[in-house]
Amino acid sequence: MRSRRVIVGFLILAIAVSGPGSIPAADPPSPEQSSEITPTRVSYLYGEVSFWRPGAQEWAEAKTNTPLAPGDVLYTGPDGNAELQIGPRAFVRAGNATQIGLDNDEPDFVQFRVTAGHAAFDVREIPAGHTVEIDTPNAAFTIERRGYYHVDLTEDTTTFRAHRGGSATATPASGTAAAVAPNQQIVISGGETPSVETGAAPPLTQWDRWNNQRTAYLIQPTNAQNVSPAMYGTEELAQHGTWRTEETYGAVWAPASVPPGWVPYSRGRWIWDPRFGWTWLDAAPWGWAPYHYGRWVFVRGYWGWAPGPVVVRPVYAPALVVFLGGPVAVAARPVHWAPLGWGEPVIPWWGRPGFVGVAWWGGWGGPRVVNNVVVNRTTTVNVTNINVYSNVNVHNAVVGVSQDRFGRGPIQTTRVDDAQVRELTPVRGALQVKPVAASAMSADRSTLTPPAATRYRTVVATRTPRDFSPALRGQGLGTEREASPSASARIVPAPKRTVAATPPEGSSSGQRPRGGETPNPRRPEPSSARGAAPAAPRPGPRAAPAQPESEQSKRPPVEDSSGGRKMGPPPPPPRNSAELRQGRPHGAQDQRRHPEAKQGQPPQHGGERPAEGKEKQPEK
Repeated sequence: MRSRRVIVGFLILAIAVSGPGSIPAADPPSPEQSSEITPTRVSYLYGEVSFWRPGAQEWAEAKTNTPLAPGDVLYTGPDGNAELQIGPRAFVRAGNATQIGLDNDEPDFVQFRVTAGHAAFDVREIPAGHTVEIDTPNAAFTIERRGYYHVDLTEDTTTFRAHRGGSATATPASGTAAAVAPNQQIVISGGETPSVETGAAPPLTQWDRWNNQRTAYLIQPTNAQNVSPAMYGTEELAQHGTWRTEETYGAVWAPASVPPGWVPYSRGRWIWDPRFGWTWLDAAPWGWAPYHYGRWVFVRGYWGWAPGPVVVRPVYAPALVVFLGGPVAVAARPVHWAPLGWGEPVIPWWGRPGFVGVAWWGGWGGPRVVNNVVVNRTTTVNVTNINVYSNVNVHNAVVGVSQDRFGRGPIQTTRVDDAQVRELTPVRGALQVKPVAASAMSADRSTLTPPAATRYRTVVATRTPRDFSPALRGQGLGTEREASPSASARIVPAPKRTVAATPPEGSSSGQRPRGGETPNPRRPEPSSARGAAPAAPRPGPRAAPAQPESEQSKRPPVEDSSGGRKMGPPPPPPRNSAELRQGRPHGAQDQRRHPEAKQGQPPQHGGERPAEGKEKQPEK
């Protein structure tokens, strides 16, 4: 009888603890999708570049700041270049006429396939136990230490070389691994019985030097005092806005050159990511960090992005908004959203059961705010009672589209008047909108499509490419579409690890971001995060600003620390395939076509100048 009473007592306690919507404010067990993966980011595009994602019906025009998922493919045109960011200090760049795909993207393993053209892997740091793999038709190349690597493909040959102290392991289809030492080149021809030749690497080409120059520009600690070095996409902030300090919020970044009445999450599109579901792709060139980290605040008449106290390992989110629903007024139910305010939790619509619909502050190091009240990390929060979001009350901050247009192209947002806003209620969990083929596209249809021989070329790999087809079919995608670029690969044994961790070039705490939100001790939290918890900030005027600023359209000037506008690096130089394969630089006739770099650009090396041509304009 006594044991029966004990069992009943435990049952009653379990029911009480697991009541509907009752969760701790501390982070719940996070799935792979939400806590350990920072997606590979399309960080730069030049010329014509096309993009393909499983589930789409056709190739799309590639867009900067697209988060990539396994199965995605990029193809560059005759004058095209594409840059991918795979770590805080690690970049992949595809030259002209190159097809490169992402096959796996895990916390400690990223795998690419290159089936045509040439690509550079500029790895300035790589943590112990992490691997970058490059799969080609002739061999798989495994990188476990920092360095600069170049791979070049022809019809039946793959040439791979290591520079700047880098070394790698080449595993051809035969499965016999060969080491590639620093400043060494390996040339592999044929498939079943490959011919392997090794020798000294030729000198760096003009394109290689441009890669080194661009990476050096990107890893400058421009915003180190305000954001984590491990956060992607912060180098664009200095070019397109300015930092200021606001009471309560600390460092706040304000974009420049935005139109009157602009609000965050209003110029771009919602795309479908097979890992993260609905993901915001902003049209602005700076539109990565402010839409995947931190929070937006409306203060003194302008919108600013507040990253909060610096965290050592920021955690990516597909978007930081609250979705809002309401009564059905028309045939197609509208979908509304607003940016999350200071310290407010995101209610995930992505991830595994037990994570969806649970209040989450992943990557946020500042105070946690629920219904305008700061709560402790151990406070129990009933998500059904979270009904106050500060930015929802800002005039014109809530935008939306009809459900039949959501995720189907660039959004034409509809402003919601204040009376209608009061009728909307937060969506707590999965968004009831199914993706369509257009949801897998980053933009409209592209006119650039790789040749079939390039698209379906088989590669050698040490790991099977990740396949999201079952999940896509579950969403109704992929049943009627253009045949995808081949995911076939010949699997060979992975080489044994022989390289220990190498310290990064220069000072950096970065690594491929993983879960966690340890505050950086070098930067104190704002006053609202210390001592007694004050009431959360509310939108509206505060203390008189140093300069009159009453309209949303007024923005601080775009300046760097020296008072001048920060310029980006020059565009990539042209490429001659025959010269690159022979290791010879471009001739003087090419140099004469290169204009001088503009003020603020990184210095050129060797007296050479960047290629002529207009740099791709920022997306509007």
